[in-house]
Amino acid sequence: MLKKQFKRAFGVLVLGLIPLALSVLTAGTAQAHGYTQNPTSRAYFCKLGTATNCGSIQWEPQSVEGPKGFPNSGPADGKLCSAGVGSFAPLDDPRNGTWPTTKLTSGAGYTFTWTLTAPHATSSFRYYITKNGWNPSAPLTRAQLETTPFLTVNMNGQRPGYTVSHPGTLPAGKSGRHLIFSVWDIADTGNAFYQCADVTF
Repeated sequence: MLKKQFKRAFGVLVLGLIPLALSVLTAGTAQAHGYTQNPTSRAYFCKLGTATNCGSIQWEPQSVEGPKGFPNSGPADGKLCSAGVGSFAPLDDPRNGTWPTTKLTSGAGYTFTWTLTAPHATSSFRYYITKNGWNPSAPLTRAQLETTPFLTVNMNGQRPGYTVSHPGTLPAGKSGRHLIFSVWDIADTGNAFYQCADVTF
């Protein structure tokens, strides 16, 4: 009798653990999304080891995810590069303007590239740039960015591939160090992905 009760209790326990195990596995894969390679983002420089002392972002540059709605909502000023994720706070540290940069030519054509580890139905990709005279030694805020994105790619809910390329034109009249802030708006969730790329014109 005891043996039967033990078997039944064990069976119930195993059946109860299966959904939990599946939810853990699903949550793990759901955290994989995307990052910018061209221009190279802070997150990707951390993955490559070019930038050090990055914390956990070095293992998951694709996971910089936060509430969408930028610029009216979304991550708070000073936390834009980390999307407000506490463990990714090293991305918000301006490092006194010493992050590695990608060299670009103002006003030239350029192809922006994302690597997606889990593509999502997408509203748009948008690219912003810092204003002339911005302070590269301070955490990024909305006031430091041009109000309008210089490139917007509307997707209307389509799901992109694992490598996404967006040909565009870089803003004219830029020189020296700047930052390109990329926003990937997801169509079927309340979130977006954010990437900060330091560049030199």
